[in-house]
Amino acid sequence: MGCFAGRFGRVEPRRAAGEFVTALLSDLEVKTCWQLAEQAGHVRPDAMQRLLYRAVWDADAVRDDLRQLIVDRFGGPDAVLVVDETGDLKKGTHTVGVQRQYTGTAGRIENSQVGVFLGYAGVGGHTLIDRRVYLPASWTDDRDRCRAAGVPDDIEFATKSELAAEMITAALDVGVPAGWAAADEAYGNSAAFRAHLREHQLGHVLAVSRSHLVPLDGGKTRIRADRIAADLPVSAWQRRSAGAGSKGPRFYEWAWLDDVCTDADPDDGGRHSLLIRRNTTTGELAFYRCWTPRPATLAQLVRVAGIRWSIEESFQAAKGQVGLDQHQVRRWDSWHRFTTLALAALAVLAICAADATHDDPTDTGLIKLTVNEVRRLINACIIRPISDLAHRLHWSSWRRRHQARARRAHYTRRLNLELQP
Repeated sequence: MGCFAGRFGRVEPRRAAGEFVTALLSDLEVKTCWQLAEQAGHVRPDAMQRLLYRAVWDADAVRDDLRQLIVDRFGGPDAVLVVDETGDLKKGTHTVGVQRQYTGTAGRIENSQVGVFLGYAGVGGHTLIDRRVYLPASWTDDRDRCRAAGVPDDIEFATKSELAAEMITAALDVGVPAGWAAADEAYGNSAAFRAHLREHQLGHVLAVSRSHLVPLDGGKTRIRADRIAADLPVSAWQRRSAGAGSKGPRFYEWAWLDDVCTDADPDDGGRHSLLIRRNTTTGELAFYRCWTPRPATLAQLVRVAGIRWSIEESFQAAKGQVGLDQHQVRRWDSWHRFTTLALAALAVLAICAADATHDDPTDTGLIKLTVNEVRRLINACIIRPISDLAHRLHWSSWRRRHQARARRAHYTRRLNLELQP
């Protein structure tokens, strides 16, 4: 909390923010404002709701401080910036960014809200350092709807790859050390996104679809990625590990074509290539468009391809451990505030896990501390659960009374609509 406490002009929201992050780290099953307030010992959720809605503080400034804290701990010239999106299933139509759209969380088209996130994987650890809520065109074309959700008037439609490019630019502009970028095919298939990374002289290993057309022979020929893989001789494949997994080294077979040329844009002086990964058990293929400003080795590209999965681990920890997907906020500012504080809680876990490994280099016969285990230890050793019976009974009555009022309001509204001529 010390890294961004100065962003709060008043002691009340500063204290509430500390209690908010602490409650996110607790063992609550559901982490909405009601539950967080009860965990913090409040008698009503007003302070937590005010923190997300009306209190005066800049979530982006807190994000900047948090990002610097993470870079100070994990930063290095070979660090990897990883972009990806995640969706939260939502009901209704009023929550910012919600519409029926594809989300990988459900694996299908659902009523959902999608956020694009930037992860940072450096020396000894990784976590999330930035976020953007995705606004579909159905939102940005309806300015009244945007104003109702608190979306600033200057926010226009941006694709997910454009949001990812914004976050990478913002990180590099403030001096975040990074030598690489990685992303899945939703971003790798975008020629504009690849060009954006090259403008920043940022080496990248970006997944592309099997139908992606790869330029060869100086751009005279374009061949599907899967067709190129089918024509490769046996000698083109090398067995290498993409990094350590929970069950051991993640071995795949890799093929590397370094005669790929640039897209339609002018030659950028870098080195384009195509990396192909083959699963040794199923034979499933994955394809990566690669670019480096200087000569690189196959080992370097394989390492970056493997690190892309760190953002999936961060999403899993953020949702499972600190409630990233459990907010019940509707407005633009509230989403950014809740998400920023959730990233702060996630950073606590990532840094504590990294510090524990750093401080104990000896072989103890134990696995390294995971973020899951760190959260359990924080709850057992630091966070004291409230066991006061009167406090729990008070909150049970408060919830039931609030839900009764909400039910009466809903019934009244529906009956009024039915009685209208």
